Amino acid sequence: MFKVALLPGDGIGPEIAQEALKVIEKVKARFNIEIEIREGLIGGIAIDEKKTAFPDETKEICDWADAILLGAIGGPKWETLPPEQQPERAALLPLRKRYELYANLRPIVVFPELIEASPLKREILGESGFDIMIVRELTGDVYFGQPKGIFEENGHLKGLDTMVYHDWEVRRIAKVAFEIAKNRRKELTSVDKANVLASSVLWRNVINDVAKEYPEVSVKHMYVDNASMQLIRNPHQFDVIVTGNMFGDILSDEAAMLTGSIGMLASASLGEGKALYEPVHGSAPDIAGKGIANPIAMILSVALMFRYSFCKNDIASSIEEAVRVVLREGYRTPDIAGISKNARIVGTVEMGSLIAERI
Repeated sequence: MFKVALLPGDGIGPEIAQEALKVIEKVKARFNIEIEIREGLIGGIAIDEKKTAFPDETKEICDWADAILLGAIGGPKWETLPPEQQPERAALLPLRKRYELYANLRPIVVFPELIEASPLKREILGESGFDIMIVRELTGDVYFGQPKGIFEENGHLKGLDTMVYHDWEVRRIAKVAFEIAKNRRKELTSVDKANVLASSVLWRNVINDVAKEYPEVSVKHMYVDNASMQLIRNPHQFDVIVTGNMFGDILSDEAAMLTGSIGMLASASLGEGKALYEPVHGSAPDIAGKGIANPIAMILSVALMFRYSFCKNDIASSIEEAVRVVLREGYRTPDIAGISKNARIVGTVEMGSLIAERI
């Protein structure tokens, strides 16, 4: 029995969550496994109904579950709230902290079928696309460092955020990255800003120390500004990238757009036990309710859940292959239609059904 907490959230979250459920139901029947799902409120909708972005009832559901599946949270409706009460800060960050979800895995995959949807030229992408794994530290850095806030000083306001890392935080994320790298191309790129930041100097020193435990993995260091350029210039040079919270946030979104649409990118946030799975994209309130949201990132997040939380690589692979089959057959949601003249444009519900049918 696998126990899953489903948190649809806001905007397109409920729409793509329904397609994830469709896939899970097909998996249950196809592989004869038991999965219990409990649904909870989180984000803006939780503020509207429960006066808090992360209600106690939702915390209880997440505590009960083996894995958490999240849609998306936030939107313009709640942007006028004080910053500490807004959905992202009041729900997502506490959720990560509650379960110490320190390792964020973001697979950046350009499917050969979607090369035309990418803003990069075909000669840069190649005929087979590329596959990069970004390993982002998730519970430290400037997002969590203290002190933090807006203060008055000498008659002026001062905004303060503290970028801080401890050696043990860097060591544990480094081990995750090295373990992944040794099972891929055995190449690891560590991204920092050690030429100006003391926290990055510590980061680089710890990475080099951990590297001694993985002699089979080659390691190179790259400043974040250069890495952002190299991702566009020559993405094939990267296999596994490990970096801090803020740099990882920015680089993974940049890399996501190279795939043609951020609607294609899944993520896994891992800790010592429980894990959180969610698409990289946001709540996209501008298209919510229109039936055109791309559910593939959410469905691929389900695949990651089976791979990392439930150790069911066969199920994960079957979901990923179903996505590839549907793309090979020419089906596209509007965001990945690109310039293809032969694309068979479908909506959220039909795309979810097509993928489920092919599992």
